[in-house]
Amino acid sequence: MTERQLRDQEFQIARYRRLEREVTDPLAACLLHSIIEDLEAELRRDSPDWHGPRD
Repeated sequence: MTERQLRDQEFQIARYRRLEREVTDPLAACLLHSIIEDLEAELRRDSPDWHGPRD
């Protein structure tokens, strides 16, 4: 994964995390959480030195 792809993926995760905090529908929050987990797993697989979100 290139540096740009890594930044894009991290940006996408941050965007979904923000949406997860804002939604009021439990199903939507659950789906967003699942998407975040999948994206983070992809990052861990493609970039072993990735240590998680920068909060």
